[in-house]
Amino acid sequence: MSETLRKVLIVDDDMAVTNYFMVFLMQTELFEPEVENDSRQVMGRLQDEEYDVIMLDLDMPNVTGMEILTRMRAEDIHIPVVILTGASDVDLAVRAMKHGAFDYLTKPVDDEHLLEVLSSAVEMGVMQASMEKLTEKVATGELQHQAAFAHLPTENPEMLKLFHEAETLAGGNLNLFIHGERGCGKKWLAKAIHQASGRADKPFLALDCTSQAPDELSGVLFGRAQDWQGATKEVEGILTRAQGGTVFMNNIEHMSPPVQVRLNHAIQTGEYYSDNSTAILNCDTRFIMASTHDLTSSRFQDSFSRDLLYHVTTTSLHMPALRERPCDIPVLAHHFLAEESRRNNKKIAGISDEFLALLQDYFFPGNVQELRKLIISAVALTRDDLLDVDDISAYSRERLTLGAFTHRFQPRTLADVVRTHVRDTVRYCHGDRREAARLLQINEEELAAHADLPGEEKED
Repeated sequence: MSETLRKVLIVDDDMAVTNYFMVFLMQTELFEPEVENDSRQVMGRLQDEEYDVIMLDLDMPNVTGMEILTRMRAEDIHIPVVILTGASDVDLAVRAMKHGAFDYLTKPVDDEHLLEVLSSAVEMGVMQASMEKLTEKVATGELQHQAAFAHLPTENPEMLKLFHEAETLAGGNLNLFIHGERGCGKKWLAKAIHQASGRADKPFLALDCTSQAPDELSGVLFGRAQDWQGATKEVEGILTRAQGGTVFMNNIEHMSPPVQVRLNHAIQTGEYYSDNSTAILNCDTRFIMASTHDLTSSRFQDSFSRDLLYHVTTTSLHMPALRERPCDIPVLAHHFLAEESRRNNKKIAGISDEFLALLQDYFFPGNVQELRKLIISAVALTRDDLLDVDDISAYSRERLTLGAFTHRFQPRTLADVVRTHVRDTVRYCHGDRREAARLLQINEEELAAHADLPGEEKED
């Protein structure tokens, strides 16, 4: 936290509650609290005053907390909101998070947890303010941590904007969510964020939730006891090995509900326990999670914890597919060529125009990873100092050619094809319909009908 006192607006119709929070926050010497017991006055205060965070009760007379959230969203008031709710209204609090709230606290509130949540909310507000300023910058502005993003070369303005946002977020400790298609580079982006953060000298560990059986994922993540030659040995989990660093978790939709509950507890409290153990362990870890799916959709309504979902997706980044930024195909191809040439100790000057044209016509369903594997294969196979189409396998060449054709080809009806051909023939004959009909071996009436041409006026 900064030495500057952070302004907190506490909104609750219960004066006993607001008085308690006000006294407690003043004693911390971190916050400058203000109280509002009449929910009808809140929007006016938000227009007149600046606050770093709002503590908002949901169940109030006159104007409910949910109505205040909705109005803030409609009026583009971006102040982090921490919901106050009773234990019986957790579902409503989670719904409030879906409508823009940062987090929620159940009454009675644990003092230490309150400070953690408020500190995180303030940090989120600072990050949001920084990201808003990014929209005013030129997309090609230099990054402060260029080396961290060196493995993601780009000339695409949207990607450059994404890197600026990621670099800004890297400076804090907020957990992040990356959404994007398979193979688009979510892990590379997560590693760049880690390297641009204050945790760069600590471990970066990646876990693909599809790489472990559901019943084994818990032990891999939190640690487990393992029998070894008649003795029990504690095996450290990823959270222990990544202490102080960053854990990247991909395909998180494959986590079982029990693992989701335990992970959500670790994120919220900073504590966890290993399998078959009651010993409490400290969790000083930043989580960057990723998925190819929209976890807010009804498909995951019953299988993915709403509580965990709105904690990890509050701050999200979208990684665009490679087909959405075709200008990056030659940039990435040359980047991977340079890497593989060094790794294989080969001196390869570049890539032929024919090979690049084939790559740029392809739509890359496997995204950046597919392009990388194509270049790796070509470097391994080539005997020349220039990568060419002949340096990829026949299977890959056929897939690229067919893929490029499929990408360009637009199916049309037979009538459309005939109409286009007839009109082109008339144009070829400089408008002479008789000559065009002769070449097409049809009469002029048929020509006019096929091409939807108006009938020619006959001379009197």
